[in-house]
This record gives sequence, structure tokens and C-alpha cells, in this order.
Amino acid sequence: MNVITQDFIVNRSDLAQTRWVSGSAPAEVSLERGQILVEVEKFAFTANNITYAVAGDLLNYWSFFPAEAGWGRIPVWGYGSVVRSHSEEIAIGERLYGYFPMSSHLVMQPESVTPGSFLDLYRQRRDLHPVYNTYSRLQPGRGTAAVLDDLRPILSPLYTTSFLIDDWLADNDFFGASQALLLSASSKTGFGLAFALLQRRPQGPRVVGLTSPANSAFVESLGCYDAVLPYDGIATLDPSQPTLVVDFAGDGDVLAVVHRHFGDRLVESTQVGLSHWDAPRPPAELPGARPRLFFAPDQAQKRMQEWGREGFDTRLGESWRAFATEASAWLSIEHGKGPEAISRVYAAMLSGRINPAVGNILSL
Repeated sequence: MNVITQDFIVNRSDLAQTRWVSGSAPAEVSLERGQILVEVEKFAFTANNITYAVAGDLLNYWSFFPAEAGWGRIPVWGYGSVVRSHSEEIAIGERLYGYFPMSSHLVMQPESVTPGSFLDLYRQRRDLHPVYNTYSRLQPGRGTAAVLDDLRPILSPLYTTSFLIDDWLADNDFFGASQALLLSASSKTGFGLAFALLQRRPQGPRVVGLTSPANSAFVESLGCYDAVLPYDGIATLDPSQPTLVVDFAGDGDVLAVVHRHFGDRLVESTQVGLSHWDAPRPPAELPGARPRLFFAPDQAQKRMQEWGREGFDTRLGESWRAFATEASAWLSIEHGKGPEAISRVYAAMLSGRINPAVGNILSL
């Protein structure tokens, strides 16, 4: 029996241009020894995935799942099931969690296999970061509640970034800041960071969320921020307070206003996301700390060396479970199935027309 494959690909120079590519592959899909074929079951799609596309060349995201010249497959987090196996360690029917393309199938090469995980070292991914190449093997009979099963791909990768930013800021004594500004406070990574910072009380800086007026009520309802302001409210903040900014939006004009308002009292400027992907980039010369990109895998690797992999997983897991318990009350989940639904959610996310109180789970 042939395997029918489907791939959602985007034009790397014009993210609004997309198409579906279908094909028919032999039953064994030319699997080599040790390789497996995984059918992608379902995946989350968030503003973080738009960041993967925008920063695809800068941070090598396009290299994980190559497509034809000039096009790319955006990475997503989700679940897959093994439908063919030439591996002695991975059985047909196993369910996996990890990093997949927006596709129906993926050929993988499991190595460093343990009862709970493995590294996918398929040839295009062999030299890429192990944070993305590590897959969880989900044990049969140990399933989670449906809502938590869906929350994991929506929030867990984003919260891992939130956890690592919080850890990095604390590791640097918050750069001496008494106040933290989070731009795009309605973003899932943004309110994940606000939640993590809140757990540090009474230590840690005051947390101010900046968001659009349309999202203000939602952000305030989260209870994670000391104050919530619209973007045009930056001028109301005390410019004498030593302040750090974490920018999840990527709107250079807004970031420039923050820098100019605080000047030398802006002690750290961290860029994380590009949810406003089509906004202008920040000017080259700004007062205050020079903006720099936060790359989560670097902090993860540092902590794994210091804490060990088990210690890292334990700390992250405890923090994630606390966040997931809270988030299950904030977030409603919408499911979409088929190419039309996937294309529709992608277009809405690209244009910023997504309700922050909704998480999207998609499947082919």
C-alpha cells in the first residue's frame, strides 16, 4: 500500500504565499536501516511558529525540514505515530511527542534511544541543536487528560522559553532592574514569563505588560502582571526606574519608544519573538542597553551542564505543571482538521487575527 504524503510549504521570501504539495511514496518510503516513518497526528500552531519562519535563515529553522528551493516547511510541536519501522528499538504504533514539520509524514533516524526518549539524527538534522531533535516516547497506558494532551504542544515549547528567559534574567540578577516590561503581553511566551516571574515574589522586578487595547482585558484577567498598559502608555512609566524590556512583538517602532523613554536607565533589552513580523525593525542606534536576541537552547545547554539533564527536566517539569494548571483555566482549545483549516489558521496567525485566549490544534 502506498503512503500519500502532504506538505504545507511557504515562500521563504514572502510568507503570505503558501501551497500544498502532495505525493505518493512506496510503502517502505525508501527507509534505511534504523530509520522509521512517522505519521504526524496533530500539532499546535502559535505565533511562535511565525517567529520560526521569520527567523528561519537567521536561526537555521529552515534546515530542519527542507523543501524545494526558495520554499520551506515551518517546524511545529506535536504528536506522531510510527507507521513503518526499520529500527530494532522503535516499534510500529509508538506515539511520539516533539518537533515536526507541517506535513503528514516524516522519516526519522532514532539514535541514543532510552525508554523515554531518543535523538532524531536523520541526515539533514544530524548537526542541528539537540533541544529540537529530542523526542519523547509516550508510554502506552499512561495517557494524560485530553485537555493536557492538547495544552502540551500549544504551551510547553513556549513555556520552556519562558522558563529559560526567567532563569537567565535571575541568573544575571535581572541586570539590576526593578521593573520588567513585556512587549506583546498577550503572547503565550509573554504571559508564561510573567507567571514565572510572579513565582519569585517577593524577589524579582515589578512586571508590566504592554499590549493592544483589544487584548488588555484578557491580559489583566490572567493575574500575572502588576500592571497592564496599552502601547501608547509607555510615557506614563517612571523613566528614572532601572528597567529591562523583553520584546516578544518585534515592532521596532515600539521598542524605540521604550529605549528613548528610559534612556540609560534601560539596563537590558532582550528580543525573543517576532509576533509583529511585518513591523519595522528597531533603529541601529538607540539609547540604553543594546538590543540582543535571546536564543533559548543556549541557556538550556548551560543549565543541563550545570544541573544535569535529569535536574533540568525536573525543575522545568515542576514549573510547567504549575503553569499548565493555571493556563487550563485561561485557554480554550480549537481543533482544525484538513488542509483548508490549516491554511486558514496560518493566514490568521500571520496577519495577527488570533484571539490570545484560544489555542489551535491542527491535524491533516
